[in-house]
Amino acid sequence: MSNNNLPSRRSLLSAGGLALTALTLGLSGCAQEDALAKQAKAGDNKNYVAGDGSVTEFAAADRKEAVQIQGALFSGDKVTPADFQGKVSVLNFWFAACAPCRVEAPLLEELHQEFKDQGVQFFGVNLRDEKPTAEAFEKTFNLTYPSFDDKDGGVLLSVSGLVPPGAVPTTLVLDKQGRVASRVLGEIEKGTLKALITAAVAE
Repeated sequence: MSNNNLPSRRSLLSAGGLALTALTLGLSGCAQEDALAKQAKAGDNKNYVAGDGSVTEFAAADRKEAVQIQGALFSGDKVTPADFQGKVSVLNFWFAACAPCRVEAPLLEELHQEFKDQGVQFFGVNLRDEKPTAEAFEKTFNLTYPSFDDKDGGVLLSVSGLVPPGAVPTTLVLDKQGRVASRVLGEIEKGTLKALITAAVAE
């Protein structure tokens, strides 16, 4: 009796194995197709740490000295600490393969357009890409604000302790004295960043 059942059990196991293989292949196909979206949520296997969108605000009395940012934009223009005096600045740390960076790029551009007449300046800080890759990203998302070419990590080093290495995207709002007024770790919410910028402008 047990011998009669063996073939049917084997057939069942074999069929089950084929079904499982098909399911696995199907899932891996989905994973490849939607890999960026999954990594935007998980932040794994892409050499970056996805922040949780947490917001930190620093009271004026608690802010450290002005950040000493200097470096070169992809355009070749130089930026010095003096360029951050007298105006609110937004710094967004990004690179092209970072999925949350892709999601938030259009929102950053919208806020740039909304606040530029109030003297707010936006800078991207690109940590990894060569110029053609960075420019392709900017063209894709119609970004009109400039980005630092920061592969050497100079800008990142100048905000050490405020932007964790590998935590991309991170967005900083600097006050009119060039001090960090607020920080968003991870993908921004447009309304939240707008409120942070508005508060810095009002100071």
